[in-house]
Amino acid sequence: MLTAILQNKAIAKDIYDLRAAMETAPEPVPGQFVHIDCGGGLLLRRPLSLCGYDNGIARLVYAARGEGTRRLSRRRPGERLDMLGPLGRGFVMDSRPALLVGGGIGVPPLVFCADRAEGRVHAVLGFRNADAVCLTEAFASAEVLTDDGSAGAKGYPHEALRAHLQTGDWARVLACGPVPMLRAVAKVCAEHGVECQVSLEERMACGVGACLVCACGVNGDYKRVCADGPVFDAREVEWDA
Repeated sequence: MLTAILQNKAIAKDIYDLRAAMETAPEPVPGQFVHIDCGGGLLLRRPLSLCGYDNGIARLVYAARGEGTRRLSRRRPGERLDMLGPLGRGFVMDSRPALLVGGGIGVPPLVFCADRAEGRVHAVLGFRNADAVCLTEAFASAEVLTDDGSAGAKGYPHEALRAHLQTGDWARVLACGPVPMLRAVAKVCAEHGVECQVSLEERMACGVGACLVCACGVNGDYKRVCADGPVFDAREVEWDA
């Protein structure tokens, strides 16, 4: 679909907050993504997780790292954006208390989770350093960790997660971030017998399950992150495959 860009501004170092009109039915759910043509004649679209959706307006928070997302960061309000979505399978939301665990650019989809949560949630957010910290104000309850201690506490999300799960007050964990972090989070949840849903990050080409570029090992088989995920039960992901 062609849609209008309403906002596209920097909110941290190389991190941008884009809003675009996106009238769709049914409405997106947390964990789904859109596939965007970033312009400039680039062959492949870029998958961006939804950070929020309200009254026909999609919010996308992304890092300008490669050529495509750097081009996207230069797009201005009023320009038309070619966007496919919502795509993929999102988080299963319910009213049980949940810990939201995010790392870096894995934090944006958890904002959407917090917005749609029916029960009590607390966010554990990890970043490389103070320059990378973003979106913390979007959570009613959150703690920030950085690798170097330049903002919040020094440490890693899975370490803080372990301390929370030891209290026994949390029924489930929803996590998004780099694979090493998700692997560690899944291990901690397994140790405590707590349900964990993870949103996997993989390179994608088609975004609709046709090309198999984003296949990963899940429950003894290969699943397409774009179509069968990106959200999976952490117990079924073959982390070392």
